Amino acid sequence: MARRRIAKKRSVPGDSLYNSEVLSKLINKIMKQGKKSKAEAICYECFDIIRKREKRNPMEVFLKALDNVKPVLEVRSRRVGGATYQIPTEVRSERKEALALRWIVHFARQKKGKPTKEKLAQEIIMASRGEGLAVKKKEDTHRMAEANRAFAHYRW
Repeated sequence: MARRRIAKKRSVPGDSLYNSEVLSKLINKIMKQGKKSKAEAICYECFDIIRKREKRNPMEVFLKALDNVKPVLEVRSRRVGGATYQIPTEVRSERKEALALRWIVHFARQKKGKPTKEKLAQEIIMASRGEGLAVKKKEDTHRMAEANRAFAHYRW
């Protein structure tokens, strides 16, 4: 049975300081239990740390980090005659951004012993330089897709 309607994409309003949709999405990813003002505070303090350490516009550093973390390929599971294959597929642009934000926040949270703002700033700075755990995750995803290139003909 087919779906009746296609869900409309809703735009996220820009954040209050930089008026950026991407930053607004980052704030929403950081947010826990609906505490948006706390998430905003963490994010803006993180950007202050980036400004001090990098001596550059933190928005530029953040966007560079996001570009370095966005995956181009990923693997998707598909059952073909009783066997499950990992099929490499290209990632849609909205999903690229969502995965990149998710990975940056996830790996920042994994670090121990520092406040979240510092951990997030560190992860963003490292990602902007093309290093760090979020970039490693992207490279692992690409490596997995490359290794399973033989199954690309099962794509649907």
